[in-house]
Order: sequence, then structure tokens, then C-alpha cells
Amino acid sequence: MKALIWNDNGKIKLEEKPFPKIKDERDAIVKVELSSICTSDLHIIHGAVPSAVPNTTLGHEFVGKVVAIGSAVKNLKINDRVAANCITFCGECWFCRQGFINNCEKGGWEIGCKIDGCQADYVRVPYADTGLTKIPDKVSYEDALFVGDILSSGYFGAELCEIKSGDTIAVIGCGPVGICAMQCARILGAKKIIAIDINQWRLDFVQNNNLADIYINSKTENVENIVNNETNKRGADGVIEAAGGSNTLALAWKIARPNSIVGIVAMYEEPQILPLPQMYGKNLIFKTGGVDAIHCEKLLNLIEEGKISTDMLISKKYTLNDIVNAYNFFENKDNNCFKIVIQSPSYA
Repeated sequence: MKALIWNDNGKIKLEEKPFPKIKDERDAIVKVELSSICTSDLHIIHGAVPSAVPNTTLGHEFVGKVVAIGSAVKNLKINDRVAANCITFCGECWFCRQGFINNCEKGGWEIGCKIDGCQADYVRVPYADTGLTKIPDKVSYEDALFVGDILSSGYFGAELCEIKSGDTIAVIGCGPVGICAMQCARILGAKKIIAIDINQWRLDFVQNNNLADIYINSKTENVENIVNNETNKRGADGVIEAAGGSNTLALAWKIARPNSIVGIVAMYEEPQILPLPQMYGKNLIFKTGGVDAIHCEKLLNLIEEGKISTDMLISKKYTLNDIVNAYNFFENKDNNCFKIVIQSPSYA
């Protein structure tokens, strides 16, 4: 079968690899119908993910059809359409029992990082009974594609902020995670959502889709002044940092009201600094980490009910045979692009 691998000199190549096989009774083999290129994949190629194993097939965002299952997998059957969780988790260890699946003692970010990923014809999924979620009949592959990573990350950011009904929530970054975070913040009770980005096209996209209430271009406008005006000078009740820019963490704590939460779901390539003397007295709580993507079934149900939409994030499609060009486009794309989707050659 075909698979996209990377090596530690930052190169990628579409190669022939053996078909994956069941190795454990909780495994499943999935025929990949759609996958997506994630910025995290670029981080791996750039050497910014120390745990990544060279010569591994890339990719962790995918949907597809179950073609083989281990004997212990009882909640799935052959030909089920499934959405994958970006996190591999056993569901049994102490961390999993607390809901902290990103810290699973036997898993974590495995697929496309430490073991072969989904940018291939087929992929083996460990702990498939926890890591795969059956897609409702009325939900398309396109609708379900981002559930296990991008949408889960957005929900995680909103969840970190402990949103109460009537809150004003600021979201820094109008990319795919930020857009998902806005939708989830609304579902969790936010009354006013403030969208912040340096890219006017993204802000216009968010506004055209009615995803926020206030839209601020931080490149041309004074974010702190506008947030103060919109919150009676208190600041936002919660801030979701989904941008990961050189100054976005500083912006997040500055626009947060005292005694509020800054939820950080951005992935940084450089260390960040908290200037504690300047922040003294704001009594802020910072929450951050890899996404604990434990709500995939709930999110699929919300998609089925029409309360969340993510297929609008698909900007361009390539076939697996053309995936190297897809990566070149994604890395060098202009700012008017969200997600690149890779589809199986047989996908209709």
C-alpha cells in the first residue's frame, strides 16, 4: 500500500509499505477514506516534536471504514464508518479514569508520531474500542473528519475556561481550532464571543458564518481597548489562546479579567514566558496541555443535530497519490486556506 513517511532530515516521501496487521486484541485496521494535514505534522517534519519517530507514516486526523478488528473490540464491527481520536488511550489507567486521556500511561499522541499514521491506504489503530467512534448515519465523512482533533481541541479550549451562562469569551486565532472553539463556547453558554486575528480574511470568514459577535484585527486595532469597551473595563471572562504566535500569550493574559481563566490550546515552537510581576494581582488561572479528546461521541451528536459544523473548514482536496504536493501547498499556502484534505483514490 502507499504511505507518506518522513525522515529526520525533514524530508517526506510517498512509499510502498506493507499492509498493517492486527497486533493486539484491541486493535482495528481502518481503510482511510479521508485524512487531513495538520500543523502538528509540519512540527514533526521541522524537528519540533522530540517524541516523533523517523520513518513513520504521518497523519492523525482521519475517517474511514473498519476492515479488521481484534477479538476484544466489541463496540465496532466490520464496515462501520468511524472517526478517529488523535489520542491513543487505554481507558483503564489512573489518568484515563480521571478523563486525562492525553496522559494515558499506555498511549498519548501515538498515531502519526510514534507509530504509523493515517496518511496511507490503511492504518492500524491501537485501543480501537476507545480511539474510534462510530459515525452516525446522517453524518458524512467530511462532517466527521475533524472531530477527533481540531473540534476536540476547540471543545477542550472552551471547556478549560469553565464557561458560565452569559460569559464573554475572547478567542485568539481564527484558524480551524479557534473556529471550533467559538462554536463550542457558544454551546457551553457564552453570550458574547470576541474573535481576534491578524488576518482579515479569516475574520471575515468567521463573521460571514456568524461565529462571533465582535471581530478585532489585532494588526490594525487596539485589542485591549476594544475588549475593555465591550466588557465595562473588566476584561474577558475567559480567553482561549488558539494562535500560538510570538505575542499571543501575552495578549491573552492582558485581555483576561482578574480572577478568570486563560485556556491555552495553541502549540508553540518556542518557550513562552509569564511575566509574573506584571501579572501580580490579576489572580489568573492558566490551563494548558494536549487535548483530552474524550467527547468525540458527544461532538458527533452535536454535528448530527446541526449545532456544530466543521466541513466548512475544508479549503482544498488532494488524492493520496498527490500528497507530497499537498504538503508543499499547505506549508507555503497563503493565509486564505484552512484545512487540506487527502482522499483515498477510491473515495467517491
